[in-house]
Amino acid sequence: MGIRNFFNIKRKGENRADETTPYYRIGGEEKVRELANRFYDVMETDPLAAELLAMHPMPLDRIRHVFFLYLSLWMGGPDDYQQQFGHPRLRARHLPFNVTPALKEQWMYCMRKAMFSTTDDIMLANKLLQALEQLSNHMTNSK
Repeated sequence: MGIRNFFNIKRKGENRADETTPYYRIGGEEKVRELANRFYDVMETDPLAAELLAMHPMPLDRIRHVFFLYLSLWMGGPDDYQQQFGHPRLRARHLPFNVTPALKEQWMYCMRKAMFSTTDDIMLANKLLQALEQLSNHMTNSK
């Protein structure tokens, strides 16, 4: 089953999250924004993510917002990301960067910490993390 079907991701122009989507189940806009911000808080403060932080443009305000929009779309919420930026094409957007297995692990480390500190439903958190692990494996483009 594709990731779009697994998470019931909306097509462009569909801005209503139904009750079965992770977006709704995690707590909607407020919780997804909290997750995105917590992810970057971890990245900014945890020395284990220093290499990952170094490759991000400062300040992080814009990227925090874009990540929130992407997570909202990815979890089956509003498609504001697509409305503003078009199809995510994540792999293509990450090709200019050397995404090593070590950087991927730093990214997942930040996401795990953020997910478990913001998500009450541990089963949902684990499902989302499994899917994000697959997605982050796909972003790895160098050794």
